[in-house]
Amino acid sequence: MENDICKVWDMSMDEDVALFLQEFNAPHIFMGVFAKSKCPRLIEICVGILGNMACFQDICMSISKDGNLGQVLLQRLCDSDSPTLLETNRLLLTCLSQPDVANIWVERIRENPSVYDCVCFIMSSSTNVDLLVKVGEVVDKLFDLDEELMLNWIKNGSRQSMGQSTDDSPEELPDFKVIPCVLEAAKQVRSDNPEGLDVYMHILQLLTTVDEGIQAIVQSPDGGKDTWSLLYDLVCCGFCQPDDPPIIIQEQKTVLASILSVLSAIFAAQTEQEYIKIGKNIPMIGSLIRVLQNMEDCVKRSVDNSKESKPEETEKMGVTEEDFHLKILRDICCELLSNMLQEMTKENILEGLKQGHLNEQKCSCAFQNLLPLYFASVESFLEVLRETDQTLASNLERNFPSLRLQP
Repeated sequence: MENDICKVWDMSMDEDVALFLQEFNAPHIFMGVFAKSKCPRLIEICVGILGNMACFQDICMSISKDGNLGQVLLQRLCDSDSPTLLETNRLLLTCLSQPDVANIWVERIRENPSVYDCVCFIMSSSTNVDLLVKVGEVVDKLFDLDEELMLNWIKNGSRQSMGQSTDDSPEELPDFKVIPCVLEAAKQVRSDNPEGLDVYMHILQLLTTVDEGIQAIVQSPDGGKDTWSLLYDLVCCGFCQPDDPPIIIQEQKTVLASILSVLSAIFAAQTEQEYIKIGKNIPMIGSLIRVLQNMEDCVKRSVDNSKESKPEETEKMGVTEEDFHLKILRDICCELLSNMLQEMTKENILEGLKQGHLNEQKCSCAFQNLLPLYFASVESFLEVLRETDQTLASNLERNFPSLRLQP
């Protein structure tokens, strides 16, 4: 029977088969399976078939409008079987990705607070990378679609129940906070799934687009140190290493933009925290400048390639002097770098020079990107640099006349 129903699962990717199953009321049959079956594999396959059927717009609309089926599917998020959880989240993501029905599911999830508990439980305790990535994609989509739901999840600290618990639901769920759960999931996926890490970093970025999200990070028991430490490690030890080819920035631009955006928000909100002091984060400045250097190299290559191409080929390929996503990354990187340079003391600069994170080439790259928008930050840094290394300061002033001291 398992082999036969797996064949149906595979065939349900075909629209004609999916319509046939819909005509014979397969979703209603699956409701009976969910209610009575104690076989995890059968439940997984039935949810998987529904997931395939939901890829087609009309069927997705029919499934989504069935309130009873919707409730039963959300209850499957409390299932203890990882393959079933994976298929349930795949189905939810498929529905949330279709504009005509996304709001139905957002409203349904908002009205069922235990979805929050189940999702946080998975993110905080699962070691199944595929499941964590899919759950992350669902959360990312939810937050992107509905800020009110995101705010509710940020504020949600105590366990709320969806009504009667199912036999499959965990007996006791602790009080969850969404940000520690997101961090735990990110730690699990970072080594095995770069795309998954990108998803979780984007969730963090979405959380910091509202003041409540920033406060939830910086007012946590650790004052935001766990978040800062993870992101610091990713920037300084994971991405854009000195021996990486500059072109790698193209692969890392979206995840780096999310990471630096969150770091910038924390830095702006927590200047008094010890872990954020510049003396403990000098390597970060070197990494930020390396990001800018790699972007300059990519832009130069893009311009050179466009010059070699025929005009009509360039227009067809959509080649521009600066990739849109690189521009976003550059803007975020410059904002954080300017804030950090402005906080540097004489001792910090000496340490940066000693460790090789600062030199004439790197400072020139930083100034080139920061000016004229962040003139005040550059001027403040240069003023301290004059007291630290007069020769370097003079060379930079010669390269950037606008920074020269007026007689």
